[in-house]
Formats: sequence, C-alpha cells, structure tokens
Amino acid sequence: MLNTVDQTNQIAAFTSRLLRDRFGKGPESVHVCIGQQCISIHIRNFIGPVEKFLLNKKEEKTFRYTRELLMQSLLPELLEFLKQEMDITLDINELYYDWGLHNASGIIVGLLPCHTHSSELYTGRDELHNQIIRVTGTVQREPDFIYSWWMNPKTLIVVREGLMILLEKELVQLGFDEVLRTTKRKLEKRYLEEETSNDMIAGKRVADLYVDWNFEQDKSVIAYTFFE
Repeated sequence: MLNTVDQTNQIAAFTSRLLRDRFGKGPESVHVCIGQQCISIHIRNFIGPVEKFLLNKKEEKTFRYTRELLMQSLLPELLEFLKQEMDITLDINELYYDWGLHNASGIIVGLLPCHTHSSELYTGRDELHNQIIRVTGTVQREPDFIYSWWMNPKTLIVVREGLMILLEKELVQLGFDEVLRTTKRKLEKRYLEEETSNDMIAGKRVADLYVDWNFEQDKSVIAYTFFE
C-alpha cells in the first residue's frame, strides 16, 4: 500500500468538505484507500432533503441528473487536490463513480497507469470472473479482458475491457452516452446482483455494488463492497 493514515484522512476530509460546499450537507463518512492500481473513495449516506424528496416521489431520473452535475463540478477540483496538495504524482486519468439509491452511498475510483491487466489471485476469483463474463455477454458481449484486485478487506475492484457492441458505440457517437450509461447501470446491476444475491465472494457477503464505464476507452469498473 502507498497510503499513510495522514494522506487518507486528508483526502477524506477534503472530499467531505467539497460535498458539503456543493450540497449544503456532508456524508456520514468517507473512507479512502490508495493502492498500487487505483485510489478508491467510498462515500456513505450522502443525501440532502431535496434529493430525499425526489426519491420519495420516484423521481430517480432527476436524482441521477443532479448527481451527474455534482460530480462534473467536484471531480476536477478533487483531482487537482490529489495532484497538488497530496503529492500523488501518478497520473489518475480514468475516473469512475456510481451511487446506490437504496442507501445514498457511492464510490469514486481513479485508476492508475500500472493497473493494466494486473489481476490478483484470491479465493473465488475465477468463479467471480466467470459470473461477470456471463452477465456481460448477456447484456452486451463478453469482455476481451477482465482482471480484479482487493483494495482492502471490504472493497474489491473489477475492470473489464472490450465489452461494447457496435450499437452502443454508435449511440455514444450520437451524443446519447448519458442515456446509455443510465440504462446500462439499471440493467447490468440487476443481472450482477442476481448472480451474487445468494452467493458469497471469497467468503464475504456483498453489501453494495457499483458500476461505471469509460465509453471512449471501452472500459468498465465494478466495485464490490462487503459487510464486516
């Protein structure tokens, strides 16, 4: 691990402050982990009164649109802080994020250059990869590459490459990337949750599942978090 307690605490405090400044309310907690392949920021119980009202009124689309605007304004400032203030000089040029509607929690994952194809060997890895390949093939097509690693005992990161079909690529070219992202989140997460709903991964029970894509690079990150 590359991180120190001071680094992770400062990043967590800065992220909480950013969210509070943008939304007027901070999250319950922010947990940061820095590894050799990526940095993860797990945000728990972050929802304001307006967003809670939207979800109560079944306005999921408006909620997600609000969160997208939030992240677009927050991520550049967060990246600048990581590079300038925290002296994290490794190039974090791929950022992924997702939010869980049921508990208002989310995750930000920044991939580092050395992450490529660096899969870790752990109990249950091949079974998990096969499940994800099967789901990916059902929803779109089987990925060209899949690899994964543990960030910490409660967070598992999975990366897929080469999974988009021609129709999806055309939709992105036509400017429908956010519609595609929203649709894929609902569809893929449902299938992935069904695959792991009654199963354990490496002897751990899944708490949350987050998925995001980089359409330009035809890459996706799945983040699993687990119960204690």
